Amino acid sequence: MPLKSTNSPYNNGHLSTSSPGSLQIQQLVLSRQGTPLLSLDETIKGGEVLTIMGPSGSGKSTLLNWLAGMLPLGFTATGQLYLNTIKITDAPSHMRHIGLLYQDPLLFPHLSVAGNIAFAMPKGDPKKRRHDISQALSQLGMRGMELRRPQSLSGGQQARVALLRVLLSQPQAVLLDEPFSKLDSQLRQETRQLVFDLIKRHQLPAIMVTHDETDANAAQGKVITLA
Repeated sequence: MPLKSTNSPYNNGHLSTSSPGSLQIQQLVLSRQGTPLLSLDETIKGGEVLTIMGPSGSGKSTLLNWLAGMLPLGFTATGQLYLNTIKITDAPSHMRHIGLLYQDPLLFPHLSVAGNIAFAMPKGDPKKRRHDISQALSQLGMRGMELRRPQSLSGGQQARVALLRVLLSQPQAVLLDEPFSKLDSQLRQETRQLVFDLIKRHQLPAIMVTHDETDANAAQGKVITLA
């Protein structure tokens, strides 16, 4: 049965405040080839960012994979996952309404800026979709760049397009996988602030994996360090 999206980040084409959601992880135990890797029991409220830190191999990326419904072979999980009180533990990835923001923008080079953003948007009236994309780009300082190709953009602009692609997909929660690690210091700070501000404005629960303590401090949320 399809999961309906109740928190849309848009209202008449504008980024807007949404009602708070929640992401609840109940008694999760992740194991690799039968050996327990990590355990977690957390509730992330809308607008909050839970930061996960730890060395390579501690299970950070595996946790994000489980949350996204893409647990790799060789790993097993027990526990439950709820999004806005709806159980999604066994739901396929494309029906979870969870957005993913990676360290690389992962933009399609053959598509325009607008095409990249539209790729993940729900189906609807094409004219309204174009209007929503234009409005969103304008709000993030990229007015008139709809037809630009990703390779013609700066690193910061590419990061913003990737962020808009996530937000306009109307997620109810967001996963951040080292999203700022490839940006230089100044750009990292600006992009990080933009991402966290929009998460709060949309009241989206978020989980971030990072190696950088400044990212964790900027998120202003609970930090869990894995061994």
